[in-house]
Amino acid sequence: MGSLLTLVLIVVYAGGGWKFWQGFNRTNFSQNKLMLTLFWPLLLVNKSYRQNFNRALKG
Repeated sequence: MGSLLTLVLIVVYAGGGWKFWQGFNRTNFSQNKLMLTLFWPLLLVNKSYRQNFNRALKG
């Protein structure tokens, strides 16, 4: 059961990162694409980042 949960979390993390990477050009950000993509789960607590993240996903 624990390994299934781990697999699901990895898939969600990778999927969110991939969608953000693909839609990065729709955000207000211009630098640090790699860092913003890698740390997206931690940065979602920031309102501005969360709004930009949603813009990136709506592609």
